[in-house]
Amino acid sequence: MKKLYQPFHLVTISPWPILMSFSVMTLLIGVMNWFNNYNLMLMLFGLLISLMCSFQWWRDVVRESTYQGFHTNKVISGLKLGMLLFIISEVFFFISIFWCYFHMFLSPSVEIGGIWPPKNIISFNPYHIPLLNTIILISSGVSVTWCHYSLLTNNKKDSVISMIITIFLGVVFSMFQYMEYNEASFTIADSVYGSIFFMSTGFHGLHVLVGTLFLMVNLFRIINNNYSAIHHFGFEAAAWYWHFVDVVWLFLYLLVYFWSS
Repeated sequence: MKKLYQPFHLVTISPWPILMSFSVMTLLIGVMNWFNNYNLMLMLFGLLISLMCSFQWWRDVVRESTYQGFHTNKVISGLKLGMLLFIISEVFFFISIFWCYFHMFLSPSVEIGGIWPPKNIISFNPYHIPLLNTIILISSGVSVTWCHYSLLTNNKKDSVISMIITIFLGVVFSMFQYMEYNEASFTIADSVYGSIFFMSTGFHGLHVLVGTLFLMVNLFRIINNNYSAIHHFGFEAAAWYWHFVDVVWLFLYLLVYFWSS
């Protein structure tokens, strides 16, 4: 009798990869159009169809892991490796920004006065909003770990509560960062300091927003009993990503806020 069991991940035919690539292309063309012609319509359209493709692609992956039972131990090990490689690529992305920061910090050019921060730049007090945001993100790392422990012990009530706390802390962090940007005395166009500051903290803020969305999806899945004590990689991926965001913020706080003050 022919064996039907297949331990590896056989990806089913899906329209979402090709549609997602065209959606992202439309989004990026729209961003360039916004920069040059101040027209938001194409960018918003590209963003909308990208979100629609993402939602339906992720919906299919969730169905594979739950109702269809395709995510065996062998498949999950491959997914873990893929998530790990993705996080490593993100690490090198931030390393490139820190490399630029160290280059300008350790050897400031004469064009910016030979000092760091440059002349006429009033940097943020590291003991105000930046320190508060650091405490908020570290606390969110604790609550997401609590959620993981609750999943491992099949404690649904605590896992829901701890996930809500983590999402709340992520939203509060983003709100404080928005307030900080509004109070900034410099812009992204104010010397290399402004460029590095808003590039590093802005991309980190984007990662926080994506991570918060990731956690919201997991909250919905926890409520709908998609996870068990031995099968919850969707949550583990979100937790890994969130811890990565926490660690990057610690480096940002120490280098960009504290060391430059």
